[in-house]
Amino acid sequence: MRKVHITSVKPGEVVAKSIFLENGNVLLGQGVELTDRYIQRLVHLGIDTLFIQDKHTEDIIPEDVIRDETRKEAVDTVFKTMTTLVDQPQVKRRTSMTDFGHTFQNVFREIMNDLSGRRDVLVNLTNLHVLDGYLFHHSVNVAVLAGVVGLAKGYNQQQMMDLGVGALLFDIGMTQVPKELWSRQTTLSDEERQRVRYHTEEGFNILRSQHNIALVSAHCALQHHERFDGSGYPRELAGEQIHEYARIVAIADVYDALVSTRPFRKSFSPSDATEFLFAAGNSYFDLELLKIFLQHVAIYPVASTVQLNTGQIGVVSQVNPLAVNRPTIRILQEMDGSPVTTPYEIDLYEKEWMSLTIVRTL
Repeated sequence: MRKVHITSVKPGEVVAKSIFLENGNVLLGQGVELTDRYIQRLVHLGIDTLFIQDKHTEDIIPEDVIRDETRKEAVDTVFKTMTTLVDQPQVKRRTSMTDFGHTFQNVFREIMNDLSGRRDVLVNLTNLHVLDGYLFHHSVNVAVLAGVVGLAKGYNQQQMMDLGVGALLFDIGMTQVPKELWSRQTTLSDEERQRVRYHTEEGFNILRSQHNIALVSAHCALQHHERFDGSGYPRELAGEQIHEYARIVAIADVYDALVSTRPFRKSFSPSDATEFLFAAGNSYFDLELLKIFLQHVAIYPVASTVQLNTGQIGVVSQVNPLAVNRPTIRILQEMDGSPVTTPYEIDLYEKEWMSLTIVRTL
């Protein structure tokens, strides 16, 4: 399979990886043949990329670090919890929601089990979801990314659990913000911006009232918009004044936000997102944590369609953990624009191909 932009998809092509609704259920399943109507519907729902079947890349299968079943359960749990808080805001005033903490501990335990068994896999977030599902899928992605960093740092089981639960629920305060504010495509007023920013404190207040959620987990909600140089909010904390869990969540939050489609912009490619993060190291983010994060994220994920500086176009067939910016490419189109008769692969890590570089993701 290969991942392509929605503008390159043609009727008759077949979906290679399912697309999900906001609650984790399938919108369009693997094996469905696309029609003009389906394609227009996907565009309307905010899907800008998808995986399609292709005879030249049928053996290229991107791996996610967690199982589809784990992801679906996690998204469904986040969806039910957050929509309850949106529809019934009085719930947040209760001292504690029954089994709230235990529920999310169980969810992250499944995520952690998957992560622990696949430490050698560079993170490639392969899930595709509708725009309205961003808040719920984003929370799960942030938990996965944060969990990868926690494992790389050698956190013990309790530390992993506190980090993971905090990461799953770091944005729970957004349930108290009017949806028209956080999904608006136009610029917010100063007053509206302050209202959105208050979600960090609202999230902290919701989480710290739960008996089975550690206070350090609640700090992920409070501090994930703090910045390493003190330019963040709500308290303008700097450096190690920010809890390490929140510093990890901040990196994961920004990365997944960048690679996701938002109402006000298109998604970034993983390579552009990682470039942004690295440029912001030691100003917005803890540079040492950022280095760990970037060592475990695929800059050019398997199945990505890319263009080389020669003009050749191909699909990433394999990533190299020793040089994440030099993957193996299966060439599908030559520099003159003609399709290849028989696809062939070039390993950008090999000396003979050192003059070749990836110039953009298609």
